[in-house]
Amino acid sequence: MNISRFFIDRPIFAGVLSALILLAGLLSLPALPISEYPEVAPPIVTVRALYPGANPKVIIESVATPLEEQINGVENMLYMNSQATTDGVLTLNVTFRLGTNPDLAQQMVQNRVSQAESRLPAVTRQLGITTVKSSPNITLVVHLLSPNDRYDTTYLRNFGVLNVKDRLARIRGVGQVQIWGAGDYAMRVWLDPQKVAELGLSPGDITREIQAQNVEAAAGTVGGAPNSADVTLQMPLNAQGRLKDEQEFGDIVIKTGQNGEITRLRDVARIELGASEYALRSQIDNKSAVGIGIFQAPGANALAIADEVHSVMKQIKQNMPEGVDYRIAYDPTRFI
Repeated sequence: MNISRFFIDRPIFAGVLSALILLAGLLSLPALPISEYPEVAPPIVTVRALYPGANPKVIIESVATPLEEQINGVENMLYMNSQATTDGVLTLNVTFRLGTNPDLAQQMVQNRVSQAESRLPAVTRQLGITTVKSSPNITLVVHLLSPNDRYDTTYLRNFGVLNVKDRLARIRGVGQVQIWGAGDYAMRVWLDPQKVAELGLSPGDITREIQAQNVEAAAGTVGGAPNSADVTLQMPLNAQGRLKDEQEFGDIVIKTGQNGEITRLRDVARIELGASEYALRSQIDNKSAVGIGIFQAPGANALAIADEVHSVMKQIKQNMPEGVDYRIAYDPTRFI
């Protein structure tokens, strides 16, 4: 059978079939995986760890070295570099060969990080180690500020964590969102060295007492199974959970004497609600601010991310309390 003769003898059928093929192509065009530019940047996986109170030298020796030794040699890796800062943060970037699947690269690095966790300091393991795929270059920076100085940077950071960070992280193409310029709310205990020494205690002893008495405890129930047959009422018990203010922390018992003497935390320390760290500060126009850095995920479109960030921040602005404002101080996409 001659296929070409079949359609030549039936021009109407051939025309209708061509129209259907054209229509099917137009309908499927939006779903085609079209890329405007080829991939030119290799995928990068970023590992971030915390060691509060440590200087960069200690962080490199106790955190960076075990991680680098374990991650080194992971499949398709080109090179890696790490940076430790005075605020106790380690950032380790692992660069892979062009064409490597970013999701697979992240999984391989995460497996290596898990193998190195046993060699890391306990506080680092407790705070957690994050492994994400992102670009090491900042795509956008949003600053939160209080123009009339009504709120301090600790409040602004807390507002950013609760109301801004997660919404920006959900934007398509965003690999990572970090907040700089202030610490989270924390209860700070300033010990009096002389009083602590007179009691024969050390900062470690006091730390253990604070951790032991500031816990969430399961109190159980009254009348729970197995019980006697005449008990018909079951009542759950509620106990005080974690301590909330300076007064409750001050009541912590750190030592008892042989004759019943009680020494509380307020007797040897000054307690106040402040920030978890004060190492870094962020300013804009000579005013204290909190910076929110937005990092691009591999293969994402920076222009699309910037447009979405501007849109999301306008929506957040409508629900900001009076005295809080934002400014996008760094947006290189606006110069493209």
